[in-house]
Formats: sequence, structure tokens, C-alpha cells
Amino acid sequence: MSKTWWKESVVYQVYPRSFMDSNGDGIGDLRGIISKLDYLKKLGIDVIWLSPVYKSPNDDNGYDISDYQNIMDEFGTMADWEDLLSEVHKRGMRLIMDLVVNHSSDEHPWFVEAKKSKDNPYRDYYIWRPGKDGKEPNNWYSNFGGSAWQYDEATGEYYLHLFSKKQPDLNWANPKLRKEVYDMMKWWLDKGIDGFRMDVINFISKPEELPDGEPKPGKKYASGSKYYRNGPHIHDYLQEMNREALSSYDVMTVGEMPGVTPELARLYTDEDRKEVNMVFQFEHMGLDNGPNGKWDLKPLNLLDLKQNLTKWQKALEEKGWNSLYFNNHDQPRSVSRFGNDKEYRVESAKMLATLLHMMKGTPYVYQGEEIGMTNVRFESIDDYRDIEIMNMYQEQKEDGIPEEQIMESIYAKGRDNSRTPMQWNASPNAGFTTGTPWIKVNPNYHEVNAEQAMADPDSVYHYYRKLIQLRKEQDIIVYGDYELLLEDHPEIFAYKRTLDGQTLLVVCNFFGKKPVFGLPDTIEYNSAQLLISNYAVDETETIHTIKLKPYETRVYLLK
Repeated sequence: MSKTWWKESVVYQVYPRSFMDSNGDGIGDLRGIISKLDYLKKLGIDVIWLSPVYKSPNDDNGYDISDYQNIMDEFGTMADWEDLLSEVHKRGMRLIMDLVVNHSSDEHPWFVEAKKSKDNPYRDYYIWRPGKDGKEPNNWYSNFGGSAWQYDEATGEYYLHLFSKKQPDLNWANPKLRKEVYDMMKWWLDKGIDGFRMDVINFISKPEELPDGEPKPGKKYASGSKYYRNGPHIHDYLQEMNREALSSYDVMTVGEMPGVTPELARLYTDEDRKEVNMVFQFEHMGLDNGPNGKWDLKPLNLLDLKQNLTKWQKALEEKGWNSLYFNNHDQPRSVSRFGNDKEYRVESAKMLATLLHMMKGTPYVYQGEEIGMTNVRFESIDDYRDIEIMNMYQEQKEDGIPEEQIMESIYAKGRDNSRTPMQWNASPNAGFTTGTPWIKVNPNYHEVNAEQAMADPDSVYHYYRKLIQLRKEQDIIVYGDYELLLEDHPEIFAYKRTLDGQTLLVVCNFFGKKPVFGLPDTIEYNSAQLLISNYAVDETETIHTIKLKPYETRVYLLK
């Protein structure tokens, strides 16, 4: 397996709207990010992934782009962005941008033209179909609820939108459209960016016939995902993208790919195939979903998580590469979801970080994760901002679901959990803005904030710094082979990594009880060095039997 900088990096995701506001309008911006770069450098971050900052009407918080080569007014100017890139590079860090090319905004000039007439030169940049029997062209639903089709009065046809109706899907079957995308990518690469995170990139290839999905009983619309996820020409398009746009640059690419299997991921990330460096997969993010999807809550079964993460570790061991994450702008806060965000917030946040950062793959830290930020419980639906939450609330209200039950689902799984402003200090609005924040700050910012965490040597922040530093010092953490231990233990997630005659032993107590870890007989060693732990450990203690404390984690280097 080749050694590359992006395998050895730790990535930090900045969600600009919620990171830092420099001008008091309540919205995070590029100047705000620049003011916090030293904070990220001190943390040890190698790569910053910037969520979309392009021109956008903001129907889906910037994932609906109306100009791919311009900056959203709320975030600043292109000059501000160029300053940001320069300041990032000056500190020895890299910057990757979000690439959102499954769809554009309906306010993009291409779509404005496409709507004018059926024979407009831009018509074929999008996916249009006539209705069928007075209804939509097929029965697919949008990922944000309702039909995936929107009727256009002027031309008498429907256009496809797998997300909001203000996000029409681009027609990747059109070579002219593909060339426009590659030219735009090269424009950014020539500016000096270090790669792309590619939004739902495995959705870009749709079958020409767009067949119906199978609706669940009593439902009008059905998922079409088996047709558009990993569609018929996806590998051709990604290889062409690599050839035409990426191959001349030393950059990293990560494809967000809902519904990808380990077998497919190996194809996407096999270095010989020249598609993408790594994928974001979602299987582990769905393990606490009930039969009716993410809003149908069920507790996580640790055995499911062990089996799933192990499957991915093994599948990409020889070819391909993993992305390691529990948090991002689309997921609730992991310490609330998988840990204990009350009496063991610090301990469980450290344990979850250890579990991920010691695995094989590139770890991603989402803003606020490194200080143990938690989910939020706003009293009123009016305090929420996310289009997905709003649509779900309306649909479930219409279905007669009790308000209390709907709100509990939002508290557990809503995307706004990760979008509340970054908690910098205990001053008003957590130091995020001097104005009124675009979404309310989590009220626990007096106790949970970066200033407090940086001042406390035992904080989650300093633990993350140490984890990131260890990755830079120990090749075994980056390149070692993975093997699950204690496969059937319902409370302990333990595994080992091996490289060049060394063994890394990782032990995580996933819950609040006190199980006993017993070292498997198969592990032989002469010396055991404790690399990191979230409780004080007696150095003379044997590793053969460890009485674990709630959410305790330890990592040993065995020689």
C-alpha cells in the first residue's frame, strides 16, 4: 500500500455558517474562519474541509449553488476566500472544497435558461420528462420528502430533484455538462486548493428509463435509490473526472456515497482505477435507525457497530481507503448519540474519539466535536432551521404523529444538532457573534466551550490534540492491519493493529458499567507502553485483566 499525505492527515470540517462570525450579522464567515486558523493549527489539523461557500439562495444551506465560481455574500468576497487559502497554506495546512455537482440551484443561469423552452441549448443540462397519465414521470420521492419531480408550467414538463425542488438534478449523460463541471473544478484547482469532498457523488448517473420504485404500503411515493445510487455510468464518469480534471494535481478526493457497499467502495477507492481516494459511507450511521428510517429511533447495539466497522476495515485493508467519522453537518453530535452527554460527557467523548482515530483510515473531526459539543433541545419547532427537519415535521403532523414524539426524533437525529454555533467561550452567544445568531446557540455553552477546554489539561480538546499527535508519531496507527478482539462482548469494543512486529491494543468500554477486559491468549508481547487513556492508569497495572471504569478507553503499544 502506497504512503500518501492524505492517508496520514487528520481533516477538520468547517461548517462556515456556524463557525465564527467576524462582522456581527449572526452568520459565520470567511474572515471568522481566518481568525481561528491558529486554533486549528494548535489542535494539529492537517486539512480543512470547507462546506460550501459558493453563491447560493440558501434553500439547503449552501448545497444549492447558483454560481460555482463566486462566493456567497454572507460569507464575504473572493478576496476574503483567497486570503483564507493563503493563511491556511502559510500555516502548513491544506484546504479542500465541497463539490456539489449532482444538482445545482434552480437560480443557476443554466437552469434559468433550461426553463425557457424545450429547445434551449441548456435544456439538456437537467433531467426533464413529460408526465405520465396526468401524474409525475415516475413515483420517486425526494430525499427531503414529497415527490422528486416538479412541474414546470411554461414548458409543460417535470424536472427531477432528488433533494429540494430548488435543487434540480444535473444531467450527467450530457458531455457538455460534464466538461463544464471539469472546467470549473480545474479553475479551483488552479487557484491552489488541495482537493474536493464530493457531495452525493454516487447519485450522478441515472438510468435513461427512470423506472418506478416500490412504494411501502399506503405510501404514494417510493425510493428510487436502487436506480440512482451507484448508477450505470458512475465509474465511467469518475474515471473521466479524474482524467480530465484531477490527474494533473496532487490533491485528495473523498466521495460522499450513501448506499455504497464495501465491495463498491473498493472499486471507487482502488488506486489503480483512478476514481476517488476515499468514500464517506453511511452504514454505521444507520445502525440506530428503526424499520421506518432515521426518525424511527432505536438504541445502538454495540455488536452491530463492531461487525459493521470491522467489515469496512477488512474490506479496504489491501486496496482502497476508509474515511473515519461519527460527526458531520448532517449527523447529530456523537457524544449525545453514542456516548453519555451528561455525567460522562468528557469520558465518553474521549472514548469515541479513540475508537475512531486508532482505526485504519483518515479521521475527520467536525467543528465542536473536539470540545465535546452536544445535541440541543429547542423547545419550539420555530427555533429550527433545517429544511429536512421542517419537511419531516409537517409530514408527521399530517400523519397524526403526536408532537412530543416528533420533537424527540428531532432532538435525537435532527441535522441542526450539529449546526448550532461553535462554542468559543462563555460570553454572550458563546463568542460566535456580537449580533443575533442565525440559529440559537446551545444553552450549555457556559460549561462547554473552547476557551474552557483549552485551559483544562484534562479536557476533550487536549485529548484530541494528543490523539492527532500520536497519529503523526506512530506509523502503526496509519498503516497497521486491523483485527477485532472480543467479538461477542456486549460492552467492550477492542481491537488490535499490527505492523512490523509491533501491536497496538485498543480497548474501549462503550457504556457506563464496569466490565472486565481479559487479554486474549493469542496476543504475545515483551513490553506494554500506555500511549493514551481517558482515566489515570497505574503504570504497574497488568494488561491481562483490566477492570474498566465507565466509558474507559486505553491504547497500548506492545513490543
